[in-house]
Amino acid sequence: MAERRAEAILLVALLLLGCSGHLVPVTEAVWLTIPSSGTKCVSEEIQSNVVVLADYYIVDEEHAHLHTATISSRVTSPYGNNLHHNENVTHGQFAFTTSEAGNYLACFWIGGKHQEAAGLTIGLDWKIGIAAKDWESVAKREKIQGMELELLKLEGAVQAIHDNLIYLKNRLSLSNMLNEHFH
Repeated sequence: MAERRAEAILLVALLLLGCSGHLVPVTEAVWLTIPSSGTKCVSEEIQSNVVVLADYYIVDEEHAHLHTATISSRVTSPYGNNLHHNENVTHGQFAFTTSEAGNYLACFWIGGKHQEAAGLTIGLDWKIGIAAKDWESVAKREKIQGMELELLKLEGAVQAIHDNLIYLKNRLSLSNMLNEHFH
């Protein structure tokens, strides 16, 4: 009976998450083509006190044989604080906990002497919030597995949805207050 109840809770939670997936911070993996001269940037609006992890790497197989193909990167906070800067690498990582809410910007450009006309392709795996949590370590530490671990993940996802809804509500209230004041 307890197992059926856990399965029902899991099913309801999955349906909830499916309906409101845009409210839960998730993993985003993208490929970016960096122009031969210039910069390619991606941004994400993130609330404060959220863990962010990312890996980036050259995936351009055409230039894999060239050891001179490198990229450089910079990640900045909404207020322009430098959170990560790396020059002339084939891959890299960054990790931080946000200190302010807003758009976080990650920019990439071709480093070194590599100047191909077509540019260079990189992969970016960006994990935010609950998606950045190391669930294997949690499972070992708490000595849990299977359904119990899945329920713990769902609890974290529900908490992330709740926190995000409060953030959106507060942002909307502030926006309404500013509109009333200036109109």
